[in-house]
Amino acid sequence: MGLAVLVLGLVVFIGPHVLVSLRDTRALIVKRLGQGAYKGLFAIASIVGIALIAYGFSEYRATGWIQVWNPPRFMRHVTVALMWPATICVVAAYIPGRIKTTLKHPMLVGVKLWAFAHLLSNGDLGAIVLFGSILAWAVYDRISLKRRTDPGAPNIPVGGWRNDVIAVVVGTLVYLALGFVFHPVVMGIPVFGR
Repeated sequence: MGLAVLVLGLVVFIGPHVLVSLRDTRALIVKRLGQGAYKGLFAIASIVGIALIAYGFSEYRATGWIQVWNPPRFMRHVTVALMWPATICVVAAYIPGRIKTTLKHPMLVGVKLWAFAHLLSNGDLGAIVLFGSILAWAVYDRISLKRRTDPGAPNIPVGGWRNDVIAVVVGTLVYLALGFVFHPVVMGIPVFGR
């Protein structure tokens, strides 16, 4: 049951995100509904998708765990190491500087790193479905962005190296909070010092 809810959540979350890349279809929907209604429905679908993913994954872990392969123990260290730049990349998407200029889409880089890192250290079916789906979507989205002819979102002013320093500091703090608080408390899996 948990795995089915997880898959449903992924469909509800990823579906609207894929729709964004289908520019003509998206434009028709926005024209019909209006920009505000479209954004509202997009936000609701995203929140519902995340809630279903979280609930489904939690249920799966509690009742239906299916081990596919056993990753080597050192992969956990690789995952922990990759999560630091992944977190910095996500933060750099909101504090644009040279990192954003260089990577173009640091949020997608961060999401791809996050998903790939977790695939390395998790060998169960639920994790493979979750992280593999998110990684596949992020790769697809990056390819679609390269092919996009319309401007998409409005340009965000890009700062200099100071924004990069802020992104690294804030990203590091978020990384530590995820490792020391979120992961052990919410996920029940310690990251550091185990």
